Parts: sequence; structure tokens; C-alpha cells
Amino acid sequence: MKEIIYFVLPAYNEEANIEDVIAQWHPVCAKINAEGNEAHLVIANDGSKDKTFAIMYSLQTKYPLLKPLDKPNSGHGSTVLYLYHYAINNNADYIFQTDSDGQTLPEEFWQMWRNRHNYDFQIGTRGGRQDGASRVFVTKTLRLVVWLMFHVWVKDANTPFRLLKVDKFIPILDVIPQDYNLANVAVSAIAVRWHYNIGWYPITFRPRQGGVNSINMRRIFKIGAKALTDFRTINRNLK
Repeated sequence: MKEIIYFVLPAYNEEANIEDVIAQWHPVCAKINAEGNEAHLVIANDGSKDKTFAIMYSLQTKYPLLKPLDKPNSGHGSTVLYLYHYAINNNADYIFQTDSDGQTLPEEFWQMWRNRHNYDFQIGTRGGRQDGASRVFVTKTLRLVVWLMFHVWVKDANTPFRLLKVDKFIPILDVIPQDYNLANVAVSAIAVRWHYNIGWYPITFRPRQGGVNSINMRRIFKIGAKALTDFRTINRNLK
């Protein structure tokens, strides 16, 4: 029976990276289709102020499995949730999420695809990540916050490299606020708390391949403060 997978990527001011990222991930979709399944590459432009969407739009003929979406800016987490719902509404059996900055490697996806029937979720873990000490600090802090709020220990809660089985994913989406900024953190924490069968894989996490990171420490702390309130809302929903 044919299985449908959506590769979903949020994009914000990624004109320096977006064409290379599409060129890297489109062949993965094409290979899945050649094997008798169905794959789509969907990238949502989150209100970029540069040419990100124009570049995506111009590449549709060259990359026929690409679907560029355009939406007002709402932040990374909200855009990820928007993409998750888009994939589910289009009958996805699986969703793979990564980012548009070129930090992850398409060849490391295949281990997940081969094991898709063995796990509910599969999530990458970033060991020797190369994107700066501040990001490593945030990851470790998130691990502690997740423990305090959800009473579970998650290896790498926010990794943008995850394959999700939709029938297991839908109940989790039902308890996450629509505008939640740390969507993947909540997804990981709830999946662990509900004792989902999760495969964890060490992945390569390179430096950003071009452009400037839109997240600075000030924004990180602002997002974190709101996330604490949202964590409480999610905990109430779980109960």
C-alpha cells in the first residue's frame, strides 16, 4: 500500500540558503516516489523580508515536488505547527520536519525512513553541534525546563530533524496551542511522557550555511518566558 510523506520546512529570510536546501531535499522526495510511495516537499515562507518566497516560487518548474507556501510572520514554532496541520489535512501518513538553513544532512534521513514501521516517532540528537555555544546552552536549559514542567527527561527536545507517524501525532497536536513557539519541544516532551516508541539518532548539525540567524539571546529569553506559560497550559490540557 502506498504511503504518503510530507517533508515540511519553515523558512524566514533564507534567500542565501533556500535554493541549495531545495536542491538537497527534492531528490529525497523523488527517490521515495520512484519506489512507489508519495512524497512532497512543502516549505512555508514565514513572512520573510527578503526574496525567500520569490526564489521558491521560481523553482517550482525545476522541482515539481516542491510546494511553496506564503504566510504572515508568526515565528518558527507557529509555522512548524501550520505545516504539520497542512500535511495532515493533505492525508499524510508521515511527516518529516527539518529547517531551511542547511544545517542538517538529507542522507541521514534514510535511516529513519527504513525504520518507519518500527517506531512511532524518530528524532535526531545533536551531539557535536557546530552552531555556537549559546545554542548549546539553550538546548541544555530546555532539557531542564522540560524535566521541571513535564517530569520527563528528553535527549534533545527541539531537534529540527524528526519523522512522525501521523496517527500517533494527531492526539499530541490536540493539546498544543496553535500559536505555540516551541512546538517541537512540546511534541517531544508529550511523546516521551505518553511512552511513545521513539527512535533517537545522532545526527550531524552543521553551522548555518548562509545568511544571518534571526534568533538572538534576547529573543530566546523572550520566547522562553512565554513558553513557561504555555507549558502550564499544555499541562492542564494533558490532565
